[in-house]
Amino acid sequence: MSLVLEKVFRHVEGIDHLHDINIEFKPGSFNVLLGRTLAGKTSLMRAIAGLDKVTSGKVFIDGVDVTGLSVQKRNISMVYQQFINYPNLTVYDNIASPLKLSGTPAAEIKKRVYETANMLHIESFLKRYPLELSGGQQQRTAMARALVKDAQIILFDEPLVNLDYKLREELRQELRELFKARNSIAIYATTEANEALALGGTTSLLHCGQLLQSGTAIEQYHNPVNLHAADLYSEPPINLFRGNISESQISFENYASFPAANNFSSIAAGDYSFGIRPSHISLVPKNGSDIELSVKVDVAEISASETFLHVANNDLQMVLQLSGVHDYKTNTPVNIYLPPEKLFVFDATGKIIKAPSISGAGGYQ
Repeated sequence: MSLVLEKVFRHVEGIDHLHDINIEFKPGSFNVLLGRTLAGKTSLMRAIAGLDKVTSGKVFIDGVDVTGLSVQKRNISMVYQQFINYPNLTVYDNIASPLKLSGTPAAEIKKRVYETANMLHIESFLKRYPLELSGGQQQRTAMARALVKDAQIILFDEPLVNLDYKLREELRQELRELFKARNSIAIYATTEANEALALGGTTSLLHCGQLLQSGTAIEQYHNPVNLHAADLYSEPPINLFRGNISESQISFENYASFPAANNFSSIAAGDYSFGIRPSHISLVPKNGSDIELSVKVDVAEISASETFLHVANNDLQMVLQLSGVHDYKTNTPVNIYLPPEKLFVFDATGKIIKAPSISGAGGYQ
């Protein structure tokens, strides 16, 4: 069973919600739709489900054109970010509801409800009502109702966004394990690159209704197709600044210049945008080629076990992502160090000309 979208467009009041989407989801695959708010993730899911009509293009399920079919005639389940359960029904009856609507025999309903509840570790709550459950248990109930149908395609629209960090990590792991044993196509939407990296599978990166690239999340992290993709995989956002490449050197406007290394030799001379991830800037030099810049601290933003250090001088503003908790006072002078091999180079359209070199193994650095 496969899912294919061909040249799918959706226009609403002159605005492109989806623009020329061509994508294939393979049988038994786990897929992630990654993009910021309004990137087109929910629009794409609703087009797949038949909740919204496409302006043009085709949707094929297992080779059959279902573009004109209603949602009731597509074997699809959907889980939303809100805990959508029937408050007046027990957990058992919530999970069983789609099976009852389809006329499934009672014995089969009981068997499948208990199997699904057991998979999601809510079998002990089947006699309770949703409002008697925690947020995580309510979302597990909503997931169980979607899974119990044994649908060909299961859509998850940011299902974990309203849960706390620990619950999100727990359910992510369970989802990965759960779909290893199923032959359905799972499509999971998220705004967070870290979630895409954690979930694995195939990631389709969306921006303003357009598909930028597909592949594994780690491939996209190391080799984004353009500035939008690179920035999406950088949290805090990627640091950007203007510069120039000549035959012998690289300069950043009037505040820094350094010799052009071999990994810049294939780039034509001219003006470019340069970018560097906050995690790649340090307060100590890593090697002799690092670019040293003198700046002052604007603010030290502490987030759990990390510190986002905002710095600036007369020419630029940057953010560093530092491991650990660091207390820096405003206007404290510091030197920061940029490794040239970790620089992105973008042309005037945002297309990537050079990605950072990959060092080490097993991580995202």
